This record gives sequence, structure tokens and C-alpha cells, in this order.
Amino acid sequence: MAEYGNETGRLAPPRHIAIIMDGNGRWATKRGLPRTAGHKAGAETFRKIATYCKDIGVKYLTVYAFSTENWKRSETEVSAIMALLKKYLLEAVDTMERDHIRLHFFGDMTPIAPELRALARETDEITEHLSRDDFQANVCLNYGGRDEILRAARRFAADCAAGQRRPGDLDEAAFSGYLDSAGIPDPELVIRPSGEQRLSNFLLWQSAYAEFYYTDTLWPDFNEAELDKAIAAYRGRDRRFGGVK
Repeated sequence: MAEYGNETGRLAPPRHIAIIMDGNGRWATKRGLPRTAGHKAGAETFRKIATYCKDIGVKYLTVYAFSTENWKRSETEVSAIMALLKKYLLEAVDTMERDHIRLHFFGDMTPIAPELRALARETDEITEHLSRDDFQANVCLNYGGRDEILRAARRFAADCAAGQRRPGDLDEAAFSGYLDSAGIPDPELVIRPSGEQRLSNFLLWQSAYAEFYYTDTLWPDFNEAELDKAIAAYRGRDRRFGGVK
């Protein structure tokens, strides 16, 4: 594995990495397994990659777990994904403080089952007690980038209607404060496994200046070495942010 850190001769990883966890169903189909088996394997990969990110000094990891469009999938598949999420949240409640891992959700939680919403609120409360310097995992659940921007615009409009803000107050910084990611730096690196090369409605606002890395590796097969490759590719990019060096 690569070496990271702030010591002499070592390079720090990106502060914020975002990943579209894609390819679970195809991974299962290739093995003659039900798609639900792919999601179970993908959940274990998330756990492994989150731990590795924390160990190498990444401060934020944001993952695309369930999009606003994923409700179109079969009831069996959706139920399996939600059951895996419940299992993860129950474990997180028990281990977040011990492992110093903050957990935050992006997305419209309204359609999510009340039991899961209650667990998400519990993890939010634990997160508030942890240091801002601790590693943070952001899970995008019932999330879509366009939906997030619409919800932010509605909240700003409501504040204007209530006399708390004026339309002229709105700039990029102010608008960012209405997004699900308020207070979190934008990702420097967005990774999409599985061979697809599109954002699929993921972090549309936040990814404006992110570097993108695509790989044919399916998400359940994505490991620490694959993440090292992505970070190495990121380091080779010339990040000018619209300017000239």
C-alpha cells in the first residue's frame, strides 16, 4: 500500500474523496448470484474503504448509496439495500465514539422508513459530540444532485419570504450553506468504479472543480490498492481552477 501523511517525503491524500459505489448488481450477476448478494459485498467494501481512508488521513468520504432514481428498482432489491443500511447504522451507533468516526447523511430522508430515520438522527447526535477533526463519512441516501439544489433553493426562498434573507444576499457561499453538504469542503476527487463515465446526478454543485477518476473495477472488487491508484492519478493532474500557472 502507498504511504501517506505529513512527514517528510510523504504526500497527503485528498482531504475529501467522493465515490459512486457502482457495479454491485453486475458483480453478482457475473457470479450467478442474486443482485442482493452484490449489495452485501458492496457494503463490506464501503466499510473497508472507509477504514482505509481514515487510516491514511482523508478527512471526508462521501458515498452514493441510494439515489432518488433507485426507487425504480424491484421491491426485493430496495428492501435488501435498506436492510443493509439498518445493519450498518446499528453497528455505527455502537462504534462511532470508540473509533472517532462522524457520520452524516445527504438527501431527502422523508420517504425513508421511520426506524431508519430515527437511527440516522441518533448518528447525527453522536456526530455532534465528536471532534470536527475526526474522520467523517457522508452517506447519500435518497439523494440526487438536482433534488438537493431544488431543496436548497426552496429553503432560501422560504427565508426570503419570512424576511430573514433578501434575494440580493445570494452568492455561491450563501447558497452552499443551504445544501446538504453545508460546512463540508467540496470533494477534490470523485471516483466511479464499474466502467461507467458519468456523474449520474451525484454532487452536481460540489463537483464543479473535482478531478474525476474512472475504473472498470466493479465496486465489490474495489480495494485499497485501487484507491491508491485513484489518488496517484489525482496527484498527476494539473489543478488550475480556471486560472493559468
